[in-house]
Amino acid sequence: MMSLPFYQRHHEHYDRAYRHKALSSTVSQYQKETKSKSAVYAQGSAAYARGSAAYRHSSAAGFSLDSSAAYSHGSSAYDLESAAYSHGSAAYDSSAAQSKRSAAYSLDSESLSTSSAAYSHASESINKLAAAYRLGSEAYSFGLKNSNLMIEDQSYKMSPKAKRAKQSLISEDKENEALDYSVPIFTGRQVNISGITDTEEERIKESAAYVAKRNLFATGEGVSVSKVAKTTSEEEHHEKKSRKVAIRESAERVAMKKTLEETQAFHRKLNQDKLLHAPEFIIEPRSHTIWEKENVRFNCSVAGWPEPRVTWYKNNVPIDVQAHPGKYIIQSRYGLHSLEITECEFDDTAQYHASAMNVKGEVSVYASLVVKRYKGEIDASLLHGRNLSLSPFAVTPHGYASRFEISFVDKFDVAFGREGETMSLGCTVVINPDIKRFKPDIEWYRNGVLITPSKWVQMQWSGERASLTLTHANKEDEGLYTLRVAMGEYYEEYSGYVFVRDADAEIPGAPGAPLDVQCLDANKDYVIVSWKQPAVDGGNPILGYFIDRCEVGTSHWTQCNENPVKFARFPVTGLIEGRSYIFRVRAVNKAGVSLPSRVSEPVAALDPADRARLRSHPSAPWTGQIIVTEEEPAEGVVPGPPTDLQVIEATKNYVVLSWKPPGQRGHEGIMYFVEKCVAGTEDWQRVNTEIPVKSPRFAVFDLSEGKSYCFRVRCCNSAGIGEPSEATEATVVDDKLDIPKAPGRIMPTRNTDTSVVVTWTEPPDAKELVGYYIESSVEGSGRWEPCNNNPVKGTRFVCHGLSTGEKYIFRVRAVNAAGLSEFSQESEPIEVKAAIAAPSPPYDIVVLESVRDSMVLGWKQPEAIGGTEITGYYVNYREVVDGVPGKWKEANIKAVADRAYRIENLKENMVYQFQVAAANLAGVGAPSKPSKSFKCEEWTIAVPGPPHDVKCTEVRKDSLVLLWKEPVYSGRTPVVGYYVDMKETEAKEERWRSVNEKPLQKKYLKIGGLTQGVSYVFRVRAANQAGVGKPSDVTDAVIAETRPGTKEVVVDVDDNGVISLNFECDQMSPDSKFIWSKNYEPIEDDSRLNIDTKGGKSKLSFKNLGEDDLGIYSCIVTDTDGVSSSYTIDEEEMKRLLALSHERQFPTVPLISELAVEILEKGEVRFWLQAEKLSGNAKANFVFNDKEIFNGEKYKMKVDKNTGLVEMIMDKLEEKDEGTYTFQLQDGKATNQSSLVLIGDVFKKLQDEADFQRKEWHRKQGPHFVDKLGWEVTDECNVMLKCKVANIKKETHIVWYKDDREIMVDEEHDFKDGVCTLLISEFSKKDAGTYEVILKDDRGKDSSELKLKDTAFADLMNEVCRRIALSATDLKIQSTAEGIRLYSYVTYYVEDLRVGWVHNDTQIKFTDRMRTGVTGEQIWLQINEPTPQDKGRYIMELFDGSTTHTKTVDLSGQAFDEAFAEFQRLKQAAIAEKNRARVLGGLPDVVTIQEGKALNLSCTVWGDPTPEVSWLKNEKSFVSDANCILRFESGKNVSFSISTVSTQDSGKYSIVVKNKYGTETSDVTVSVYIPEEERESEQEKKQ
Repeated sequence: MMSLPFYQRHHEHYDRAYRHKALSSTVSQYQKETKSKSAVYAQGSAAYARGSAAYRHSSAAGFSLDSSAAYSHGSSAYDLESAAYSHGSAAYDSSAAQSKRSAAYSLDSESLSTSSAAYSHASESINKLAAAYRLGSEAYSFGLKNSNLMIEDQSYKMSPKAKRAKQSLISEDKENEALDYSVPIFTGRQVNISGITDTEEERIKESAAYVAKRNLFATGEGVSVSKVAKTTSEEEHHEKKSRKVAIRESAERVAMKKTLEETQAFHRKLNQDKLLHAPEFIIEPRSHTIWEKENVRFNCSVAGWPEPRVTWYKNNVPIDVQAHPGKYIIQSRYGLHSLEITECEFDDTAQYHASAMNVKGEVSVYASLVVKRYKGEIDASLLHGRNLSLSPFAVTPHGYASRFEISFVDKFDVAFGREGETMSLGCTVVINPDIKRFKPDIEWYRNGVLITPSKWVQMQWSGERASLTLTHANKEDEGLYTLRVAMGEYYEEYSGYVFVRDADAEIPGAPGAPLDVQCLDANKDYVIVSWKQPAVDGGNPILGYFIDRCEVGTSHWTQCNENPVKFARFPVTGLIEGRSYIFRVRAVNKAGVSLPSRVSEPVAALDPADRARLRSHPSAPWTGQIIVTEEEPAEGVVPGPPTDLQVIEATKNYVVLSWKPPGQRGHEGIMYFVEKCVAGTEDWQRVNTEIPVKSPRFAVFDLSEGKSYCFRVRCCNSAGIGEPSEATEATVVDDKLDIPKAPGRIMPTRNTDTSVVVTWTEPPDAKELVGYYIESSVEGSGRWEPCNNNPVKGTRFVCHGLSTGEKYIFRVRAVNAAGLSEFSQESEPIEVKAAIAAPSPPYDIVVLESVRDSMVLGWKQPEAIGGTEITGYYVNYREVVDGVPGKWKEANIKAVADRAYRIENLKENMVYQFQVAAANLAGVGAPSKPSKSFKCEEWTIAVPGPPHDVKCTEVRKDSLVLLWKEPVYSGRTPVVGYYVDMKETEAKEERWRSVNEKPLQKKYLKIGGLTQGVSYVFRVRAANQAGVGKPSDVTDAVIAETRPGTKEVVVDVDDNGVISLNFECDQMSPDSKFIWSKNYEPIEDDSRLNIDTKGGKSKLSFKNLGEDDLGIYSCIVTDTDGVSSSYTIDEEEMKRLLALSHERQFPTVPLISELAVEILEKGEVRFWLQAEKLSGNAKANFVFNDKEIFNGEKYKMKVDKNTGLVEMIMDKLEEKDEGTYTFQLQDGKATNQSSLVLIGDVFKKLQDEADFQRKEWHRKQGPHFVDKLGWEVTDECNVMLKCKVANIKKETHIVWYKDDREIMVDEEHDFKDGVCTLLISEFSKKDAGTYEVILKDDRGKDSSELKLKDTAFADLMNEVCRRIALSATDLKIQSTAEGIRLYSYVTYYVEDLRVGWVHNDTQIKFTDRMRTGVTGEQIWLQINEPTPQDKGRYIMELFDGSTTHTKTVDLSGQAFDEAFAEFQRLKQAAIAEKNRARVLGGLPDVVTIQEGKALNLSCTVWGDPTPEVSWLKNEKSFVSDANCILRFESGKNVSFSISTVSTQDSGKYSIVVKNKYGTETSDVTVSVYIPEEERESEQEKKQ
C-alpha cells in the first residue's frame, strides 16, 4: 500500500487533482479495509465524535487549553467527510445524539476513567515538548483520549512505516528492548488547518507542531500504551520490534528533523505576498424573482488565502441572523457559502451582496431579489406551488413586471489615447421600469474578456452612469470595450473601440515599447518571459530586446541579458528560489532604446507543484491521518536516470529541456546535472557545473548558432550521481519558429465616414501567430501610420480615425514570437465615406384623414437612412376581421416621395392595419411594424385633424425651430391657426404646456428659452372656427444642445455690392445636398436669387434686394445629422445691407485719421493723415489754396502704402503759407480727401509754436536742462534742489547761485545719472531766496532758476514741516527732579512747525507749572510738581501748515504711579545734592614751596546743616599743632597755615567735609624743596 506525503494528505480537499490516480485508489481501498475490520471500531468512531462534542461543552465551562475550542469547532465540520462520520453519522442526529451519548457514557464509564489516566500521562509528556507543539497538540490529545474509549476489544498491528512517515518507536536507552504498542488509525480530519502565517516565528511553530505530533506516535507518549484497555477476555496485543526496525525508525526521525530544518529555511526565503491571495468569487450569487411566501437561496463560492470571511448584506446593511430567528439561514461549508431566506415577503425585495475579506483585501458580489405579489382573490395555499401559472399577473415598476427595457444614452464613441494618459469611457444607462432598490449588474469586457478592477482599471456606477477609467493607459489596454448591463435575465450591451498610441520616445527614432509581458513558465531555476513586438519601429529595424527584472518589494531593476534578443521569448535565470519578481522589456534599434513596457504580473521562483500546493494551504503539516505501508526503506539509494527527456523549445540564443524525475530516487530530494555534446561525438560536457538544477526543466545558453547538439541529464543526491538519461536527438541551435510570411489579399471596404473595414487572408504555413498589425497611408503621401498598436487576432479589422473624403491605402503584417513578417502588398485605394445600406423601417404610422373608401396615412422618416437620401416609400395594408389580420396588399407600386399617402378603394367600416417601407439607392428597407388597427369610416368631426410631418431643426442649446404640415382633414371650416405644445421628455402627460397663446398662421415656430442638456418633445394642434383638433404625433425626443462644429448662415456683401447668404458644412456625405428655403417653404421663384454650391459651401445671392425678399432664409443639409441654420432679413437688416452694398459699389478710402498738423522737434511743420489700408496702386495729390503743390525744396511729401500714412513736411511757416491744405487719395475705385484750414489766430499760434520749437532745438545742441530746477524734501527732512541735464561732457561746468551770489560746492558733480543736486540741510527761513544753476561749456550754456520766496517758500516749508512731523517718535515719559516730562524726538526743529499739547481732549494752557519747549531735536512738555489731576491722555499736535500730526501717550494708572514715584525719588536726590557738604573752592591741586617759607591755604565749604571739617595728611588724621594751624570760621571759611615749612611737611593733605547729606574730600599736594645753594652747602658740611 502506498503512503501519502503529509503535504498531499492535507490538501486532499482543496486539490484532488494533485493526487495520483493509483494513490487515490489505494487510499480508498485502505479505508474500506479499515471499515470492515470491526463494527466496534465504527461504534468507537461515533463515540469519538460524540466525545469531541462533549469536550467542546466542557472546554467552554472550564478548560483553558489554547486550541481546544478551535479544534472542537472544526472537528465537527471536518467529520462530515471523514470515515468516522461515515460510520457514526447517527451521532449527529439531533434527536438520537442525546440517547446514544448517554449510552456511550454509561457503558464506557470504566474505559473513560482508564483513558483519563492515560490522558494525564500524555499531558505530562506533552508538557516536555517544544512551545510550538502546544499550539495544536493539546486539542489533538483530547481526540486521542476519546479514541481510546473506542479501542476496547480490538488492537491494531502497525505495518512497517512508509519512508515519508518516519516514526521512531524506540528510545536510546532501550535500543534492544521490544516495545508493545498500538496506534489508532484515524480517518477523520483535523480542522485547525493553518495557512501562511504572518511571521516567520509562527511558521516555525507550525512546523514544530507537526514534528511534535509525529513524535507523539513515534515514542508512544500520550498515544500508545504498553497495555491496551482491558476487556472482559483480558486480552493483550503486543508488537515485538526487531533491532533493525528500531534503527530504521531512528534514522527516519533524524531525517525528519533535517526535513523540518530545510522547511524552515525554505519559508524564510519565501515571499509571502505572492502566496497570499485576495478573495475571489469563483461562483457569484444569482438574482432571483419569486412569489411571496416562497423560499430563496443565494449561493456563492470563494477562493483566497488566508481563507476569507464572508458577510451577507441586505441593502448594504449586515444581516443579523439573531435579530430575525428563522428568517435567515447562513451557512459556510468547504468554500461554499449560502444565504437562505424563508417565506419571503414583499419587503424582502432588495439588493443583497456577499462580502469576502482577508488580510489581502475585500471583494463583494451583488444579486437582486424581486418578490412578486399577487393581485385579486387567490387561494393562499397555491402561493407555494412552483408549477402555478399566473400569466395575468406581470411585474410593474411597483413590484409586478414582465421584462426590463435597458437603453444607453450619452454613449462613448471610438476613443483615441496615448500611453501614460488617463482615459475614461462611460454611458448613461436608462432602465425601464426603474426600481430604486434594484442595482443592475454592470460588467465591462475587453475583446470579450471580463475586466476586473485593478491599479490600471477603475470602474464606477453612480446609479445612472457606468464609467470605466484607464488610470495609466498602455497599449495592452487597446481593444474593443463592451459595457454589459443586466437586470435579472435581461441585458443589453454597447461596444466601442479604444486605441492607444505609443508615448513620445525619449530618444528620437527609438522604437515603441513592447507590450503584453507575461511569464509563461516559472520554476526554481528560471522564468520564461514572453512579450509582443511593438507596431512602431521608429523608422529603423528593431535589433532586439532587453529584459529587466525587479524583485517584488524593491525598486531596483536589473538587466537580464547583455545582448539584445530577437525572439520574443526569453528564459531568465539567476533567480533566488521562493522570491517573487516582476519583469519588463525594452526594444532597441539603431537610434536607441525604447521606453519600458508595462511590468508583468509578479511570479515566484517556484516549481508549479510547490506553487499549487502553497496557493491552497502552503504550511499545513498535519492532516489528522496517518497511512502506513509495507514498503521497505530506501535511504542511501542512488537515483535512477530521468525519463522522457526532450527539447521543448530551441532558438538561436537558448534551448529549453524538459524531463520527468526517475522512479527510483530514494526518500530525500534529488537534483540534476545537464550535459551536452556536439552531435556525432561523445565529448559530453556538464552545463551546470557549479549549481545543480532543482526543477525538471532547464534552459541551456552559450550554444553555437547553427551547430547540432545532443543533451542528457543525470540525477544526484547525497548517495551519489546516477546514470544519465537517454540522449536527445540532435538539435540544431536555430529558431524552430520561423517568421511568418506576409498576409495576402488585402481588401478594404467602406464602413463609416471616418472608418474602413480591412480584411486579409492568413499567411501560409503560419505558426503560433500572435496577431496582425495594420497600417494606413493617404494615397500619394508616402507616410504610413499604424491603425492598431495591439496585435489583433482574426483577419478583419475596422480602421478608425480616418479623414472623410481622403483616399487611403492599407497594408498588413503578421506577428509571432520569431518576429514581424514583411508587409503585405498595398491595397487598392479607397475613399473614406459611409457605406450605403437600405434604410431602417419608418415608424409612428398615423391616420391623417379618413373617408368612406380611402384613408390618408402619415409616418416618420426612418432613424437610419442608410448613407444616402431616401427615394420614396412603399405602403402595404391588410384587413383585420374579428381581430385576425389577413394578407398584406400593396397600396402603391410607384414609390411616394412624401411621408403622407392616400390609400384608395378601401371598404367602408372595415378595419385595416398598415406598414411602410423606405427605399434608397441600396434598395427597399425592412417594413415597419404593423400599425394600430384603424377603421375606414367617414370623419364627421367639426375640428381639424392632426397636423403631420412635425420635425425639429436648427437645434441649439437654448432654441430650436419646429416645422409641420397642415392637416389633411381640415374639419368643417378652414384651419385658422396652430397651437404648439411642449414638455420635457420624462415628464408626465399632464405636464404638456402651450408655447403660444394665440394661434399661429404660419407652419413653423422658433421656440426659445430651452434649458441646455434637457430633452424635450413637441406636438402641434390645428384650430378652426369649431375649435382645436387632435394633436399631432409627438416628435422624437430632442436634446437642447449646440453640437460641436455647428455653423450658422453668414451674410456677406462682396466688393461689387452683391448681397449673399453663405452656409458651410464639414459633415457632408457624398450624397448630401444643400436645400434653401424661404420662410421654411421651398423657393419656387428663383428669378430674384442665385444659388451656387461648391463642395461643402453654398451661397444664396440676391440679384436686387428689396421688400419682396424679406423673410427667413434657412438651409438644410441632407444626409447629415440635422445640420441646418437660418438667417432673418427684416426691414432694418435690409437697410443695413443696402447701405453696405452701396458702400461697396461706390467705395471710399477709409481713414483712420483726418488731415492733421503737428510741429516737429526742429520746428518743422508736418501735415499728415492715415488711411486704413492702401493698395500698391494708391496715389495722393496735395493741394494748397486750390492749387496742387509738388515735392520739392519747400515741401517734402511721402506716401507709405504699408501703413496707409500720407504726410507732407515744411521747413518753416511763413506769412504766405496761410490758407487751406487738402490731401486727395485714390485707390482703385475708392477715393477720399481731407482738408485743414490754417488762417488767422490758428495760423499765428502754429507759427509761434514752430519758432519756439526751433529755438528749443538749437538750445539742446549744447548742455541743457531736460527737467528744470525743482526741489524735494528727503527722508532726513533736508531740502534737495535737483534738475535733470543732458548733452553733458567732461568739460561741462555747473555753477549754483543764490540771490546772484555763487554757492561754493565741496565737490564737483560727475553727471553720471544726468541729475544735478544741491542739498540744503536743516532748511529754514534764512534759506529763502532765488536759486539758479548754470550749465556751460564750449558749445554753449543753459540756466534754470527757482524762486523760493513767498508762496513757493511757504509750500516748501509746509513740506519740510510735514516731513519733520512724520519723523517724530512716539511720546515717552521721563521723571525729573522738578516733575514729569513728556517728550518726542524729531529729525530737527524749525519754528514754522507749530506744536500744541492736549490733555484729556482739552487744550493745555501753559503756566510756570505746565511748560513746553524744544531742546535740540527734543520737543517736550514739563509738568512741575505733578498732582493726580495731571493724570490722563496727552496728545502732542504738530501742525505743518495744512495737516495736524499727533502723537499720544497715556499718563494714568501704573504709568503715572511709576513716573510720580520716580519724580519723588529724584526730588529727594536733588535736595540731598543741594544741601550736602562740599568744598566750593580755593584749594589748589599742588603747592610747591621753598623750605623755610610760610604756607597759607584757605577754602570755602558749604552745607546745610553746617558740615564738620577734618584734615588728613597722607590719609591719616591730622590736627593743629604749633607749627600747623587749622581754622574753621563762620561755618564756611577754612584755613591751613604753616609758619615755617620744612621738607617734612611735604605730602598729600586732604580736607574732609561732612554732614547728613553727604561727605566730600578735596586733596592738595604740598611739595617742599630746598634751594640749590643751601643743598650744596649742606653737602659740604656733611663732607
